[in-house]
Amino acid sequence: MQATKQEVADLLKRLLDDCTIEDVQYHLHVFQEIKLSLKDLDEGRFYTHEEVEKKMLKWLDT
Repeated sequence: MQATKQEVADLLKRLLDDCTIEDVQYHLHVFQEIKLSLKDLDEGRFYTHEEVEKKMLKWLDT
């Protein structure tokens, strides 16, 4: 848990002094999504560019 608190504290230090609560929420959301995406990559849950192209061609070719 301490690591999470430290990450949030570091994020807050990087924000401008006049940021709004909405700014903080936005940056926390982006930070969380990036962490989740990196975890997905580490665990092999992703599509390659080629796989996405094939899926898109199937979807658009209906």
